[in-house]
Amino acid sequence: MVYQKYEVGPYNLHIIKTDKFKTVTINVNFRRLVVKEEITIRNFLSEILTQSSLKYPSNRLLKIKAQELYGLNLSSNCFRTGNYNFLSFSLTMLNEKYVKGSLLTKSLDFLTEILFIPNIIIKQFDENSFKIIKNILEASIKSLKDNKDQYARLRMLEAMDDNSPTAYNMRGYLADLDKITPSNLCSYYQSVIKSDLVDIFVLGDVDIDEIKTHVKHYFKSINTIKRNPGPVVIQHQKINRYLRTKVETEAINQSNLSIGCQLNNVTKFESKYVMPLYNDILGGSGTSLLFNSVREKESLAYYIGSRYNEADNLLTISSGINSDNFKKAVKLIKVEMDNLKKGDFTDEALNNTKMRRLSALKYANDFPSSIIDRYFYINLLDDDNIEEQKKQFSLVTKDDIKRLSKKIKMAQVFLLEGRKNDE
Repeated sequence: MVYQKYEVGPYNLHIIKTDKFKTVTINVNFRRLVVKEEITIRNFLSEILTQSSLKYPSNRLLKIKAQELYGLNLSSNCFRTGNYNFLSFSLTMLNEKYVKGSLLTKSLDFLTEILFIPNIIIKQFDENSFKIIKNILEASIKSLKDNKDQYARLRMLEAMDDNSPTAYNMRGYLADLDKITPSNLCSYYQSVIKSDLVDIFVLGDVDIDEIKTHVKHYFKSINTIKRNPGPVVIQHQKINRYLRTKVETEAINQSNLSIGCQLNNVTKFESKYVMPLYNDILGGSGTSLLFNSVREKESLAYYIGSRYNEADNLLTISSGINSDNFKKAVKLIKVEMDNLKKGDFTDEALNNTKMRRLSALKYANDFPSSIIDRYFYINLLDDDNIEEQKKQFSLVTKDDIKRLSKKIKMAQVFLLEGRKNDE
């Protein structure tokens, strides 16, 4: 596998040459600092650009053309990593050496039709496509409350610091959706093309010089000016001195507990290597301390787990419980976190989580998407390559876990308290 990065005018081109797959994958990522009021319109843009284009003015025509290109797959996604909002488009095509004709150039032509010649007439998006996407987004935003675990986690993050990007609802907001029109969506699209930072990833058995030439030709519409992108990792401005608790009641059977933990003065080695292992031991696996104590031994939870996000600089714990067990569950979670501070966990637990991490790294090259993700985070978060990651995870000791544990503070507890309808 060969990786090369090139600065081609206003964007970065990442070429990952490998003969492991019969496909070629192209990812185009637009990014800018996340702004709460832009989340909904950015999601709208992600959906409408893959709904139709000026040349293929309906989703049906778009899909017919994709099938003509040997079942080419095109998808879009809008997501947040740390301080940045990403608008990502992914195209997967069959490598043209397996078919007749210039499939690569035809596929690139199709992709750039979607990105740079959208279904816009007289400075506004097509009304039919607009209505379809608005209904889809409205349903998505409203469905958040159906997922009680996600809803409780978001409400916890809002209570923790509602000004932090971590507390933003990345599905969007109904109030902002009502403000979007075909005209101002067109204006926002022009803003993205002119001002977003852009990274293009190409993975497959390709000719590097040929790809450089094609990308330079097909992506000439990108004319953004490169700027200092600013930090990706969130540095929390609001530090809770004391543990705070918030309870919200709803007519549901099961209660959902969500806990946010702040990390203070964590080093780069700790954030990249010690913290993932700490999380696995605490609640990130089926053999974790929280799973064994809170769920299996004490039967206080239907499910329980923890999650660590490096870019958010945050550890969260989620659990489904009976509301009567609320205080007991929180107390036991504190006990297990204190046990990690004291080093009261086995060498076997540490070794097992290391083995899981190393095993995951071993299979990191099995899928095009995971390879692209790896190089995405190498560039975005200054991650190490796989061999260096294996080495660094192996170096983590029990003392490293203990030292890190003292930098983690439970800051916010949120309970979505379930009450049966008849009560």
